[in-house]
Amino acid sequence: MHLQRYLIAGLLTIIPLWLTWWVFNFVLGQLSSLGAPLVRALASLMEPWAPGLSARLLAPWFEFALAVVVTLVALYFLGWLATRVVGRRLIALVDAVIDRIPLVQRVYGATRQLLAALQTRPSEDVERVVLIEFPSPEMKAVGFVTRVFTDPEDGQRYAAVYVPTTPNPTSGYLEIVPVEKMVTTGWSADEAMSFIISGGTSGPANLRYRSDSAPPPSD
Repeated sequence: MHLQRYLIAGLLTIIPLWLTWWVFNFVLGQLSSLGAPLVRALASLMEPWAPGLSARLLAPWFEFALAVVVTLVALYFLGWLATRVVGRRLIALVDAVIDRIPLVQRVYGATRQLLAALQTRPSEDVERVVLIEFPSPEMKAVGFVTRVFTDPEDGQRYAAVYVPTTPNPTSGYLEIVPVEKMVTTGWSADEAMSFIISGGTSGPANLRYRSDSAPPPSD
């Protein structure tokens, strides 16, 4: 009994640490890979007149840390620029160029549409964050409505709902759900994302599980 109890306690202790390490290792690794070429270019420029400093820049730990810092500064500057008139014009120019590249424009355009969709309501009477019956009628999953459309034959309204997985919301499922089958949550996208990434341990205190049209549970 003691062995089983201590093993479970150890697992419960290490899993949150492992998940945190995994997320930060992935994010920092990606940031480092983006900024590493800039660090190497800076070291090459400094080598003729400061070879010692250039060698320190290429030390693995220093290169990693500096690459992350450079990338974060670049992202901050890009975000600042995107909110200015000149930045918006440059982004529009980039969009126009990418739209002329076969295949690439499909991936780029779809990604931009998804990000834009998550920032706005899909329609006036449909919320962004909903609950749907998935993967079975007895269970519900948190999903993001990305689009609402109408069946031309019977006028039935359906929603495209993206259901992200835990703890990695970048993978998930796309479900087509009748609008009346969805349960509105009143959650913001940030609240829903926090709920998903944390495995349900973080998020709003209240959860609306049934829609207005759903019958009450039988005794």
